[in-house]
Amino acid sequence: MIYDAVIIGGGASGLFCGAQLSLMGCSVVIIEHSDKCGRKLMITGKGRCNVTNNCDPQTVMKNIPENSKFMFSALSRFSPEDTMNFFESYGVPLKTERGNRVFPVSDKAADIVNALLRACRDGGVKFVHDNAVSLITEDGQAKGVKCAEGEYYGKNIIVACGGKSYPRTGSTGDGYKLARSAGHTIKTVRPSLCPIVTSEREECAEAMGLSLKNCTLTLRKDGSSKPVYKELGEMLFTHFGLSGPLVLSASAHLGDLSKERYYLDIDLKPALSEEQLDLRIQRDFADLPNRDFSNSLGRLLPAGLIPVIIKRSGIKPDKKVNQITREERSKLVSVIKKLTYTVKNMRPVEEAIITRGGVAVSEIDPKTMGSKLCRNLYFIGEVIDVDAYTGGFNLQIAFSTAYACAETIGQTW
Repeated sequence: MIYDAVIIGGGASGLFCGAQLSLMGCSVVIIEHSDKCGRKLMITGKGRCNVTNNCDPQTVMKNIPENSKFMFSALSRFSPEDTMNFFESYGVPLKTERGNRVFPVSDKAADIVNALLRACRDGGVKFVHDNAVSLITEDGQAKGVKCAEGEYYGKNIIVACGGKSYPRTGSTGDGYKLARSAGHTIKTVRPSLCPIVTSEREECAEAMGLSLKNCTLTLRKDGSSKPVYKELGEMLFTHFGLSGPLVLSASAHLGDLSKERYYLDIDLKPALSEEQLDLRIQRDFADLPNRDFSNSLGRLLPAGLIPVIIKRSGIKPDKKVNQITREERSKLVSVIKKLTYTVKNMRPVEEAIITRGGVAVSEIDPKTMGSKLCRNLYFIGEVIDVDAYTGGFNLQIAFSTAYACAETIGQTW
């Protein structure tokens, strides 16, 4: 049988593209090498699935640090509003939370996956669980896919294999190999939205498990006065360094760590100026004038961070607070307002939420997602060299590229 479309990959983009194509009347087969489709979707947003961001296409583009212009056409044709309408039409009520992040009301990622599977099945999509080994091409045209246990032929071949993040969910980087075989350039693949390892690893380990809320994180590059990234939100101390939403977003701004040095500054009290914080500390000290410094910060800071602040301040732990000098207090204020960590590297790409790099966008038609090098070959989702910050933007990229591809193929029948 020759299908209208053979899709390699049963993740977000593959399932969505399959659903759209089948609803347009196309015959579709999805090849997924895992035992289940949508496995990565099941764990996104800590199992809640941040399915998109409730914003306009321009805002999505502003949250794509590289190659954002490539997404203009796809986002114009399928926006976050369209994504929300699709899932609600399949019986998944949605809600918008802080930062315009959109989740299913149930807080269950399974509802998103099941909606995609239901849409595919309603359209008669066939699912095959097999490993795609290579593309079948002839005279510069994609004809099919050779798998470990068979061959599948199609009028259109769509690579939706994802990146290399979370390989246990099926994202093993196979799409890059398939793209290279068709002559495509693969931009360097590295982690993005990834926890950060700091040089002060032991100090971070002391506060391991501590979650900070309503702090400001600033990423700056050595030698530059302008912040690379600055945002208010949440973050987490780990045994190797730092993680959490703020840190993951900051990681998307990191350049070549072998050539550039970066620092992360944490403002633990962003609502207070240095003068206001100093007055607050003076009031706390006045209430407990004979208490040791080590026991005086409980009202101001989380317990897990107090040993770190004491060490950084240089004030002796057993010094009575009524003996602390103005200069020492000034240093304490500085540490609380700017707790600095040195970026050593990122955790492995396997621990990243998404992958930066992939198939060069210069070799893909942004209106159709079609290859410029091989006819009837398409690329959608994370396999393309486009990635965004946290907040549902990456899934929107998956859905918009999938729709652009499906619309192009569907219009030919």
